[in-house]
Amino acid sequence: MIEKAWEDLSLSKVLLIDDEKNILKVIKTILSNEEFDVDTAETKRDATFKLTKNEYDIVLCDYRLPDGTGIEILEHFRTFDKKTPFIIITAYGSINGAVEAIQKGATHYIAKPIDAENLIEMINFHLSQNKLEETDKDVFEGIIGKSKKMKELFRDISIVAKSDSSVLLEGESGTGKELVARAIHRLSKRKDNPFVAINCSAIPLELFENELFGHEKGAFTGALGKKAGKIELAGKGTLFLDEISEMPFMIQAKLLRVLQEKEFYRLGGTDIVKMQCRVISATNKDLEKLVEEGKFREDLFYRINVVHIKIPPLRERKEDIPLLVKHFLKKFNTQNDRNICEIDDLAMEALIEYDWPGNVRELENAIERAVVMCTADKIKLEHLPSRIVNRRKKIKNEPVSSTNLLEIERRVILKVLEEENWNQTRSAKRLGISRKQLRTKMKNLGITPEKIN
Repeated sequence: MIEKAWEDLSLSKVLLIDDEKNILKVIKTILSNEEFDVDTAETKRDATFKLTKNEYDIVLCDYRLPDGTGIEILEHFRTFDKKTPFIIITAYGSINGAVEAIQKGATHYIAKPIDAENLIEMINFHLSQNKLEETDKDVFEGIIGKSKKMKELFRDISIVAKSDSSVLLEGESGTGKELVARAIHRLSKRKDNPFVAINCSAIPLELFENELFGHEKGAFTGALGKKAGKIELAGKGTLFLDEISEMPFMIQAKLLRVLQEKEFYRLGGTDIVKMQCRVISATNKDLEKLVEEGKFREDLFYRINVVHIKIPPLRERKEDIPLLVKHFLKKFNTQNDRNICEIDDLAMEALIEYDWPGNVRELENAIERAVVMCTADKIKLEHLPSRIVNRRKKIKNEPVSSTNLLEIERRVILKVLEEENWNQTRSAKRLGISRKQLRTKMKNLGITPEKIN
C-alpha cells in the first residue's frame, strides 16, 4: 500500500461482487468509463478467494449471493483488512440490514436501483478519505495535493527512492523540500537507518568541518573526546544537506572529495571512516546560475545533481489549496482543542486568489492564525491575515478584467479540465468539489465540455 499512496484515484482497483450478471455488467461499465480498474466476482467463494489473494482499494458487494451474504464476506475481510472501504449494495434495503452492515465494519450501505452519479461520488469520497489518511500517516506525511504537478512529484519520489543516486531538490522556501527528502528516505531500502539533516545556512564557517566530519580527542581546544560528524551519524541512511547553496566554497571542495572517495578522516584523526549514506541536497536558488557566477563548484554541482526534482510553488497548483486547508484545519483543531468545521466561501476565495510567496508554510501559518482567532465554528475572511484580505479587496476594486475572481476561477477550472482530458470526475476530485458542483460551475462560467465523459 505504501507505493500506491501517490497514485491517482482514477487508477484505483475495485472488486465488484454481485450474482446478477446484468447489474454486474452495467456497474462495471460505469466504473470502467471512469477509469477504475474493475475486478468482478459472482459468488461468496470467488469473492473470498480474490480478497485473500489480491489487494483492492475499495469493495462493492451485493447483500445476497447464491452461497452466502455480503455481511459474511465483510466479516471475513475485516479479519485481515481493517481500512479498505467496503460498501454493501442490496435490493433488500432495511434499517436493520444497514445497522448490521455498519456494525460489522461496512463503510457505507446503499440500496438498488443505483444512481450512477451518486455511486461515483460516494466511491471517490471514500477513496480520497482513505488515501489522504494513508498519505498523512505513511511516507508522504505532510505532502498534500492532487494536482497534476503533485501527482508527477509523487511519481518521481517513488521512482527515485528505489535508487542510491544523489538527488538535488529545487524549490522555493516553504515548498516542503525536507518533507520530500524524508519521503524518499522512507520509501527507500535505507528506511530503517537514520535520516540526518543539516541546514547549511545555519552553521558558522569555523564549525562546518566539525559538523560534517566530526573530530578526535584533542583535535582542537575543547575537544575533550571523540565525536562523530553528521556523515558518520547517517550511517547507511540518508544525509540531507538543506540550502546547500549556502555551503562555504572551501567546504564544498572537501565535501566533493568525500563524495568521490566515499571516505574521510575526522578532524585530528588518522583512521579512515567509510561514508555509507546517500546524499540528498536541497536549494531555493538556481545552482546553475551560481556555478556560472563562480559562487558554487561546478564539479560538486554535477556530483549532487545526478537526479533533479523540482518542487512546484503553491501558486502553480492552486487547485490543491482546499485540500491543504482541510488538512491544516484538522491539525490545528487538534492542537488548539477546537472544532472549526469549515471555512466560508469568501475566505476560501481569498486564499485561492493570493499568490503565496511563502508557499505551503505561509498557508499553514495563515490557517493556524485563523483557527486561533476564530471564535465560532466557521473561519471567515476577517480571521485571515491582513495581507490576504487586502489582496482580495484590491482585486474586487479593480474593473472587470482577466484578474476578476470569476475569470480566475474559470481559468483554474479550465486548466484542470484540459489537464484531465475533460474527465469531470477526476477534475472535480482535483478541485475539491463534487462532480455535480463542477457541472454547475461549468454552466455558470460558460465552459463547454469538449468530450463526453
